[in-house]
Amino acid sequence: MYFPLSIILCLLLHLSVPALSDSNPLLNKFCGGDNNNYSDNSTYQSNINQLFSSLITNSTTNGFAAGTVGTVPNLVSGLVLCRGDTNSSFCSSCLSTALENALQLCPYNRAATIYYDYCLLKFSNQQFISSTDNPLQIINYSTANVTSNPVRFDQIVADLISNASAWASYNSTRRFAIAEATNFSQQYPVIYGLVQCTADFTGSECQSCLQTLIDAKPLYFQGSEGGRLMGVRCNFRYEVYTFYSGQPTVKLDATAVAVPPAPLLEPTGSSGKKARTTVIAIAVAIPAFIVCLLASIFGFCIWKKKRPFRKVLVKYNFESDDIGGADSLLLDLSTLKTATNNFNESNKLGEGGFGAVYKGSLPNGDIAVKRLSQSSGQGLGELKNELVLVAKLQHKNLVRVLGVCLEEQEKLLVYEYLPNRSLDTFLLNPEKKAELNWRRRSTIINGVARGLQYLHEDSQLRIIHRDLKASNILLDADMTPKISDFGLARLFSVDQTVDVTKQVVGTFGYMAPEYAMHGLYSIKSDVFSFGILLLEIITGKRNNGFWESNEAEDLLSFAWENWTAGTVPQLVDPTLQHCPLNEIVRCVHIALLCVQDNPADRPKMSEVVIMLSSNTMSLKAPFRPPFCITNAGSESNLYLQVNHNQGSGSSRPSDMSGHVSQNEVSITELDAR
Repeated sequence: MYFPLSIILCLLLHLSVPALSDSNPLLNKFCGGDNNNYSDNSTYQSNINQLFSSLITNSTTNGFAAGTVGTVPNLVSGLVLCRGDTNSSFCSSCLSTALENALQLCPYNRAATIYYDYCLLKFSNQQFISSTDNPLQIINYSTANVTSNPVRFDQIVADLISNASAWASYNSTRRFAIAEATNFSQQYPVIYGLVQCTADFTGSECQSCLQTLIDAKPLYFQGSEGGRLMGVRCNFRYEVYTFYSGQPTVKLDATAVAVPPAPLLEPTGSSGKKARTTVIAIAVAIPAFIVCLLASIFGFCIWKKKRPFRKVLVKYNFESDDIGGADSLLLDLSTLKTATNNFNESNKLGEGGFGAVYKGSLPNGDIAVKRLSQSSGQGLGELKNELVLVAKLQHKNLVRVLGVCLEEQEKLLVYEYLPNRSLDTFLLNPEKKAELNWRRRSTIINGVARGLQYLHEDSQLRIIHRDLKASNILLDADMTPKISDFGLARLFSVDQTVDVTKQVVGTFGYMAPEYAMHGLYSIKSDVFSFGILLLEIITGKRNNGFWESNEAEDLLSFAWENWTAGTVPQLVDPTLQHCPLNEIVRCVHIALLCVQDNPADRPKMSEVVIMLSSNTMSLKAPFRPPFCITNAGSESNLYLQVNHNQGSGSSRPSDMSGHVSQNEVSITELDAR
């Protein structure tokens, strides 16, 4: 069998790593891109050694240190963290081993993160110290499940970790706490927990970081005897055996944790007759009440149906931005049927995952009517979501909602009509594509960026779109872009940075890796989708259909290979004539920054808008994007390694490729769009 040289080198590197103590296993490692290497005896290497010599020494105080050495392009940022129950000598030894193995497992890489059971170490050529982002990188859980009352077990674990998080956040200068819950059961008399943040976090930052992990717990290990979630900035772990040293700072009596009420049981004994009589009376009264209630509802529906439909005034004004009034959003079904010629096929503009869109004509202007399919179980929820969100948003790069109709089983949402339909109808049509000269494409890029900036930072609401793609960018008569389809959008509070969903929905090829694999979404998820869209506009190629070409395995690979080879002109859509190459190169650079693997490395949309409008602003060098498969046949760069182990305290190291086997990936439900 033939083995590529790269695989042989990886095996040799594994063999050269010193054996690690079983009591402090290597959990995982993450290396920077191969094309961002430094050379031996270089300034960058010297800065790494200088920085970590200082950090390891400074960490003896409270187990944490962070800092930066050098200037760009040889700037090195670093962070070290030891578990709160380690002493200074063990901490120093663990970090020294971590640095040694970081340099061996990630040879000459400008970025590396190493996780051990008792310590972690990270360095990068990007300034990350001031960021509070905590990308989830380690998931361990026991494959042994709790067999007796697992729901209550999970509830006690959640309370235990929450109480420990509060203590670590507001009572510990090291942002560390250990906790015990007692009296759960004879099988599990004690449940042990541990939480920790980096010591530079404020109390609220630590609490927010840990709460994000706690919210993510049900996605990964419900009913497991043990588990841990780890990022660079915070982590937690729980087990049914003791795994730390020292006395617990938080104690919880499991019998005091609230549980759902027990089902009503029939009483027995000499006093049971009276109780049985009460139960029988209740059993008779409740069904009788329900029957009366249903009869009243049925009678009301019959009475309502006999009344003539109220003629709702169509009070919207196409020249006005005031669509906030309730009356202006209520549209009559008969009016919309007349406008669309009873939803005639000749008026159909297109069809999406939840139904068709029709063009309609009213005396005061044209409209677009989204008619949700009656067979769509999710349609009504998406319609309400879209109405609530879009009706409150006012921006020239967001589509305007004009009204809603919910009559006779119909679910209709009415928008302003945009004659040029969606961006993908131009990009995927060889004849119409030529109409998109660089000036128009640049206008579309800037408009979409400003629309996303408004959603993320400038509106009274913070909106995460979650399904940004070419088919959801509509174009008006002047080719002004307008972001549409907010059915999957989510509302964030002002200080919220990330959320977790159990059901991942959206479109393959546009999803950020942390969202596609683990349901974690934020404003940086939309930034990733914008980067894909930007590359599609430049290349005129669709990311999801890129496999049809022989140029590369996917659009990100195609872009990265040409970027590193200095052949950016080969990326440009052949239909573009006489376009300014310097603007194209800058846009490709920005797109690659938007699709970085780590969300913390992606810019915010306000930063993207500035990058697009300024030709003098310097841009940092991008790392290789995720899911990027090179022609050499290297493995996909997966965002997160998921380890299943019999004991969550002894995770095996990942292999050098970072590949996740079939039975190591959590199942995610994806809805086609």
